[in-house]
Amino acid sequence: MEMSRSGNAFALVKRVERSVWFQGFIISIIIIAALTVGAKTYSLPSGVELAINYLDTFITVFFLVEVSLRFLACDDRWRFFKDPWNVFDTIIVIGSLVPMSDTDMVLVARLLRVFRVLRLVSIIPDLRFLINALIKAIPKMGYIALLMFIIFYIFAAVGSIFFEHINDKLWGDIAISMLTLFRVATFEDWTDVMYETMEVYPLSWIFYVVFIFLTAFVFLNMMVGVVLDVMTRETAEKEHDAQENNHQALVTQISELQKQVARLADTLDAQQQEKDGSKKER
Repeated sequence: MEMSRSGNAFALVKRVERSVWFQGFIISIIIIAALTVGAKTYSLPSGVELAINYLDTFITVFFLVEVSLRFLACDDRWRFFKDPWNVFDTIIVIGSLVPMSDTDMVLVARLLRVFRVLRLVSIIPDLRFLINALIKAIPKMGYIALLMFIIFYIFAAVGSIFFEHINDKLWGDIAISMLTLFRVATFEDWTDVMYETMEVYPLSWIFYVVFIFLTAFVFLNMMVGVVLDVMTRETAEKEHDAQENNHQALVTQISELQKQVARLADTLDAQQQEKDGSKKER
């Protein structure tokens, strides 16, 4: 009796944790938590501030209960901590238990409450898919970033050699030159920099046009292309896994049907043998 009650309770917890309305409620609480963090940056009346503190306490307790439910609803408790998103949620929730008093940990507590907004990523599957694809694209993006650094370094060296006497504040050394080129790449008043050097070198516009073409168009599109390629492969793998799971489910169902047909055939054979034996006795 106790085993059946515990089994029913476990099934109830799993059903509640995986229900659509519960997931939607969690998303709503996360959004409210984000709003409370933003509200605390304003000067509010003491009554409103007290209400926000009570609301923050309720949100913290709710997140603790929610993570506990997810842990209890997991079939394999050790597998729960093998998922990085579950570990992330657990750290954020446990860190949020740090009291918001005038202690040395107050800044850490505030930061962890800000990071609670990131729990939207762990709750919404599509956001998890995007973040996972972005993380997997980082190695390839690293090579593109290295190539961009080489281009920045070469153009900064050239700019420092030719333009240092024009404006020492922008082209005084290679580090300042790279910062100036970053300003050019982000289109932050880059024409002012170009026109200043064109007064001495009329053809220096070629330097800026080539640099902008490489950084703002070629390398940016390469970054986007890498992310899209990873997302395409992730989508294909996801669809392949779904097909494999469906195929395995069909194989299992067919195997069960074959066993049932075999048992039915054995039953019919046994009944037929009993009838034949009764006829012979007669």
